[in-house]
Amino acid sequence: MSRTENGTGAERARQDEPDVSVAANPFTESINARLAETLSALESVTAGMAKAKAELSRATHVVRSRDRAVEATVGHQGQLLDLRFLDNKYRTMSSTELAASVLEAVSRARDSMSRQVMSTMSPFTRPLPGTQAMEGMDIDWAELFGPGVLEDPETAMDKANARLRDEIDEEREE
Repeated sequence: MSRTENGTGAERARQDEPDVSVAANPFTESINARLAETLSALESVTAGMAKAKAELSRATHVVRSRDRAVEATVGHQGQLLDLRFLDNKYRTMSSTELAASVLEAVSRARDSMSRQVMSTMSPFTRPLPGTQAMEGMDIDWAELFGPGVLEDPETAMDKANARLRDEIDEEREE
């Protein structure tokens, strides 16, 4: 066994002591400070993500169709949890009108939930303080949830309702 592998007690003690030249180096201090800041920011983001995930897992959205005939409830993943037909209005509606009301209520509820997910998660899509944005790491919300999620809720629903009304009118004409 060589002397450097085993070493004496004094040599081992010196090896365990921090190198004074490293500790006093301003470059090393700067890196250590930035690393500590980044780790602190990462811990904060991790805690925030856990809180956001818990908040979203309990979230639901309830929306009524504009004709007040249908009420849809969706969960945090946009899944349909409940569908209610209100005030027996469905009895006087054609199947196409009822279908349009159901689609409208469900679509509006899903869009509302998507907007809540975007709002809750958008702070976590930004780069950490002191870091640069990484190319290709942006979230394309429109691709994820559909283009309507980026539109004003009223504008998006007006477009969807216009299409549904056109289809209803076409069916009546036939």
